[in-house]
Amino acid sequence: MSADPWKTYDLSQPLDTDYLSAFASATTADREHWQRARQFAQEVFPVINQHWENAFYPVDLVRRMGELDLLTDGLEIGGHAVFSPLAAGLVTMEISRADGSMAAAAAVQGGLVLRSLKLFGTAEQQDQYLEPIATGTLLGGFALTEPHHGSDSVSLETSARFDGKTWMLNGSKKWIGNGAAGGITIVWARDEGDGQIKGFIVDQQAAGYEATPVRGKGVLRAIEQAKIRLHNVRVPDSALLAQARSFKDVSKALVDTRVNVGWSALGHALFVFEAALQYSKQREQFGKALGAHQMVQERLAQMLAELTNMQLQCAAVASEQAAGRLRPAQASLLKYHNTRAARRVAATARDMLGGNGILLENHVIRHVGDIEALHTYEGTESIQALILGRDLTGLSAFG
Repeated sequence: MSADPWKTYDLSQPLDTDYLSAFASATTADREHWQRARQFAQEVFPVINQHWENAFYPVDLVRRMGELDLLTDGLEIGGHAVFSPLAAGLVTMEISRADGSMAAAAAVQGGLVLRSLKLFGTAEQQDQYLEPIATGTLLGGFALTEPHHGSDSVSLETSARFDGKTWMLNGSKKWIGNGAAGGITIVWARDEGDGQIKGFIVDQQAAGYEATPVRGKGVLRAIEQAKIRLHNVRVPDSALLAQARSFKDVSKALVDTRVNVGWSALGHALFVFEAALQYSKQREQFGKALGAHQMVQERLAQMLAELTNMQLQCAAVASEQAAGRLRPAQASLLKYHNTRAARRVAATARDMLGGNGILLENHVIRHVGDIEALHTYEGTESIQALILGRDLTGLSAFG
């Protein structure tokens, strides 16, 4: 009897690959947080491909992350679980193992918006916004990138002018996750008074705030990222993030976000490796399991080596964070290494699945695409290399 011509493959089961026990130090509490993220991931797999294909942003899943207390990204928020750096990373990894769009949503909500409020907000601002952002009942955007300023975001042109009572904001932003979701946006603008970069909490219903989702994306299709136009948007002085006084302050929030990206890349790589491994056992070619062929075993070994190096870097960075020693260049190394490695692992995994590798039902092609976005945002490969080069030589190649 011939094999089923319409055979489907179950590739989404977690295998917990950790060949060198990089995460053996995870405590019981760390593993409890990880398990909640695992629960969320398993809820995502049955529905995410349809959302991704339809370019639909499932806000209910973002709020579900809030219900499971997965949006705080290691920040200490009253009434919420406290995550160690390792637990925060494992949660990011697990969400990314399911889907890049949901990982991006969590990174914006917790890693950028919540962190900005926690680091730079007044007590009144924190009382008003920390809880709804942490629970996902209020969606927040982080508007730094502009149409003409991505890697050189320090040169942003959005302006802020204070007239003694209110601030007036003018400019444009692009690629802003949750920027058109109906909540708030933290807008970074240059103060015309002193030339410094400052942050403002802007209600997305404010007059002059116009936001539309970017369409035509080939990746991260299950999250909306907005183009924003600010035309004489007035906000009260109470909307100013008082503790953010320069771009150097903004950079403090971005360091931890780069760590988040390194963990996210690991999550993507973990999924595609395990999918390829499971596929190699379920798929038969030339009369035996794909995994019984020498070339396939060699490719699995290559991917495992890449994946293990990614895990070891993540664990080392988490240790540095826990000790309070993490330097920005170390975060850049993690991002630089892990997104590059994730691309290599994903390309090999997609190839191993052959034609089945481009079907959404097998999830791999979605991860392949989303890794491309991850590789670019929060500082491109070139920018991370220059940060590392400056740290190594003491000489700056910027500008």
